[in-house]
Amino acid sequence: MALQCGIVGLPNVGKSTLFNALTAAGAESANYPFCTIDPNVGVVTVPDARLEKISQFHKPQKQIPTAMEFVDIAGLVAGASKGEGLGNQFLANIRETDAILHVVRCFEDSNVVHVNGSVDPLRDIDVINTELLLADLDSIEKRIKKTEKVAQTTKDAKIKAEYTLVKKVYDALKEGKPARTVIPDETEEKMYKELHLLTSKPVLYVCNVSEDDFSAGGSDLVKLVEQRAAEENNHSLMVCSSLESEIAQLDDEEKKEFLESIGAEEPGLHRLIRESYKLLNLITFFTAGEKEVRAWTVQQGAKAPKAAGVIHTDFEKGFIRAETYHCNDLFELKSESAVKEAGKYRSEGKEYLVKDGDIMLFRFNV
Repeated sequence: MALQCGIVGLPNVGKSTLFNALTAAGAESANYPFCTIDPNVGVVTVPDARLEKISQFHKPQKQIPTAMEFVDIAGLVAGASKGEGLGNQFLANIRETDAILHVVRCFEDSNVVHVNGSVDPLRDIDVINTELLLADLDSIEKRIKKTEKVAQTTKDAKIKAEYTLVKKVYDALKEGKPARTVIPDETEEKMYKELHLLTSKPVLYVCNVSEDDFSAGGSDLVKLVEQRAAEENNHSLMVCSSLESEIAQLDDEEKKEFLESIGAEEPGLHRLIRESYKLLNLITFFTAGEKEVRAWTVQQGAKAPKAAGVIHTDFEKGFIRAETYHCNDLFELKSESAVKEAGKYRSEGKEYLVKDGDIMLFRFNV
């Protein structure tokens, strides 16, 4: 499932350093604007302790985690919607992603130039959000001019519905509200997605802090971003990209020792990956056997045949039923046979909604 989180922000806020730590892809990182021109794409495994726990019971030959994609997009600047700083190109890169990780600089460092001369996370957030909104407004103004005249003269219900939706989005944008504040109904969902609006994408604010502030559990600047995120009904989290970059270079034993020394159970990036996964509205189901235990990704609300299709299209086409139980039942009862004896092992049909943590076996015929 090639869903992507775009890493977005002003120049020199730590986007590429964060991307490097996430992917170990070696994306160039330097102390000058527009270091990143072409977007870097990295595939990152999703940390999930349940995979290891399931494997303890099935003892497979191998275990395979699920994964997601991150895209490191060049820094935007004020005027990007009008082409400043190669803005049109960078906005197009954002448009192709499914969610936005908005990296916000919350650290002071005289050795790292701030494009606006001072550290002010709320101002920086406003710069990026304004440029995304202006780009959407320009796109919607063109769309509304195109559909308005046709909608007034046609009897085509689809065109009329499209105009109604576009007008609602246009009105919201004119009021300075992001497109995601317009909630499409079932008949509008497909048309809404086809608008490809930047401000329709879910956002996670990532506060990039100094090592000292990270150790202290935050700062006043972080609190400002948390408050803004809450006001927008978005989420935020704190990372120290320079520290995470160091952790990413360690081997497993060194990593364990280092995390213990700073009182952490896992790298901060693990939480970032999981939050990004949630941001994309994804859940994980598992398949388990002697050959392998494997994690698979599906959208929240997916039915059993769709989950089967993630494994192979033939599984979806010839779907008969899904035999399933939840991993928590396995953890509690200690074996699949015990799960069956307890009546927790079920046979589900085509309308079954897959739950996060389901262990599934698909029966199919082609």
